[in-house]
Amino acid sequence: MADSSKEELLQLIKRFGAYLSVKMSTLFSISSQNMNTRSIGAIAGFAVAIVFTWRLCRSPTGPQTRQPKRQAPASSSSGVNSPSNSTLTTTGVSSSEDTRAQNVVDEFFQPVKPTLGQIVRQKLSEGRKVTCRLLGVILEESSPEELQKQVTVKYSVLEVLLEITKYCDLYLMERVLDDETENKVLSALEDAGVFTSGGLVKDKVLFCSTENGRTSFVRQLEPDWHIDTNPEIIFQLSRFIKYQLHISPTRSERATSNVFNSPSLEQFFGCV
Repeated sequence: MADSSKEELLQLIKRFGAYLSVKMSTLFSISSQNMNTRSIGAIAGFAVAIVFTWRLCRSPTGPQTRQPKRQAPASSSSGVNSPSNSTLTTTGVSSSEDTRAQNVVDEFFQPVKPTLGQIVRQKLSEGRKVTCRLLGVILEESSPEELQKQVTVKYSVLEVLLEITKYCDLYLMERVLDDETENKVLSALEDAGVFTSGGLVKDKVLFCSTENGRTSFVRQLEPDWHIDTNPEIIFQLSRFIKYQLHISPTRSERATSNVFNSPSLEQFFGCV
């Protein structure tokens, strides 16, 4: 009986080894240039999974050999039924452990949801400098005239904005009609906590009196990405800026391959 149990366990280990071989071949098919911290962590965790699964497979061996002995008194009246019951018990345990081992590996290889920081870096193609207008992107208002009355920060975009400041040199800019509006905008951004992370300071919030002034700001800063709601500015800058994001409620055809469209900044990064 013990030899039979060991043989069943050996078969389980062989099946499990073959299953792991397939998983390993898939894992190491990733090219070295695409390996990142998460991939390295997955490989390290893989070793832990092997040890854990091995211990999981070994744990039932004791009860497996003892279980037929407990059933022996109940089936002692029939010499024919006893071997049959033992065979069923061994097969059931083997099948159960095979399933449990496979479930452990399947769970380990479940895709890990990327963090917002990883999404930001991927979407921005590792860009290090970003310029972004305020109206319609960071602020609810859509015109300089509205800013004279009130300034409303979109709190739904703050998480993305602060994440960008961790990896990029971010500049915000907008056209305003007077100095009082400038102070209102800065106060609203400060109250929303935009300047608390340390990645963005008030000196990086730029104001101008014309739309061409914003274009000049972007040209001088030479960012990797520019984010705007004005299609004319997007078009003018398409020849000079590597990537642009056009924020618009209606999806328009991309004029050039380096211009992307999204209804909002948070939707572009998959936060909505």
